[in-house]
Amino acid sequence: MKYLGLDLGTKSLGISISDMTKTIATAYGTIHFDEENYDEAISKLSTIVEKEPIEKFILGFPKNMNNTVGPRALVTLEFKKKLEKTFNIPVEMQDERLSTKEASGYMIKEGLSRKKRKQKIDSLAANIILQTYLDKRKD
Repeated sequence: MKYLGLDLGTKSLGISISDMTKTIATAYGTIHFDEENYDEAISKLSTIVEKEPIEKFILGFPKNMNNTVGPRALVTLEFKKKLEKTFNIPVEMQDERLSTKEASGYMIKEGLSRKKRKQKIDSLAANIILQTYLDKRKD
């Protein structure tokens, strides 16, 4: 069984997946959907869930820098409820503060063009979220 890392945006859902040993996260791709149409995102996600043996979702939790829960975090909590209801798979929240900035920094350092960074940012952010979660489990 594997874990699926998710980075929820207003029009995209970045996805990463763990290996069977739950040690290494790998970027899986990005689902695009109409702005704030999270039911569409879940519908598209079901294709992956049918194909992969998913034991748990690790959903990025976008807290504010001062550790408070803002509007985006509330939307994410609602998405969490939809995931659990639709798939009957547990969802754990992982603090994702600065994951997108970190992902962008990696790609700039590697010299990726702005266009390529835009294509890969969501799945790489999801990868950072999932890898952070996996590393935390080892402690």
